[in-house]
Amino acid sequence: MADRPMDQPVTIVDWANEFLHHLQVEKGASEHTLRAYATDLQQFVDFVAARLHTPDQIGSRHLRAFLAELHHRGYARKTLGRKMACVRTFLRYLLRHGVIDTNPSVGLRTPRERRTLPEVLTVDEAERLIEDTAGTDWFSIRDRAMLELFYSSGLRVSELVGLNLSDLNLENRVLLVRGKGKRERIAPFGGTAAAALRNWLAVRGQVAKDGKWDKEALFLNRYGRRISQRSVARMLGKRVRRAGLQKHVSPHTLRHSFATHLLDNGADVRSVQELLGHKQLATTQIYTHITAARIRQIYDRTHPRA
Repeated sequence: MADRPMDQPVTIVDWANEFLHHLQVEKGASEHTLRAYATDLQQFVDFVAARLHTPDQIGSRHLRAFLAELHHRGYARKTLGRKMACVRTFLRYLLRHGVIDTNPSVGLRTPRERRTLPEVLTVDEAERLIEDTAGTDWFSIRDRAMLELFYSSGLRVSELVGLNLSDLNLENRVLLVRGKGKRERIAPFGGTAAAALRNWLAVRGQVAKDGKWDKEALFLNRYGRRISQRSVARMLGKRVRRAGLQKHVSPHTLRHSFATHLLDNGADVRSVQELLGHKQLATTQIYTHITAARIRQIYDRTHPRA
């Protein structure tokens, strides 16, 4: 389902391909997002194509039957919600293009996901992780700069690895960040991150032994190429173990910690929304629940009559 149909879309498969092409070209979806949509949409298309011929025949009964099939297969609530969100987005696309007259997903209820609060580091844990990444070797200097920038700017890992040298303004301590859907934002960073970045820039070219290296990418791997998201995750896991932290820490944990610590110290949720690059305020508001939960824990632990 990866290839775009050459002729006017007719079948459900044709329209699914056209939809994925739209996500890639017009919406600028990441490879990870495209893979997830392609997998979920393929499952829906396979299910529906066995029961009808053209997308205008899709009705609410087909959606209920698809949801029942997923439930029967034992998918978790979170997975069910993701798959149905993909289907809803696809159906809205068909509606906009006049393929269907009404959206059969309107009014369809999916099992509610149990919302769990993301794990965050305490301020002491975040500082311990970063401060433990000390050293004068090339890798330590690079890793320190990446961790400082993660925690200082609340970047997604995809945003961090996508940074170019031209996106960095050390004098004003800001970054030009390209987020989801290619939306751009300006992200500030602090003085300690700026110092770590200067140290990194001073040694960045040392990896270029044969002159073949990425001249644009801000962060490089040992071969002089742009560092990958997987390499960043591996680096972080190694640094977490060395720091002795007893938590599962992913790159997104640092982003969660960034937002939570801002709110803990009085930042308003709208400002945090802008800093994180969230399109919807509701996405940011989960961090207010984290802050409230942390306050409650502190109260229960410290008040004599709690």
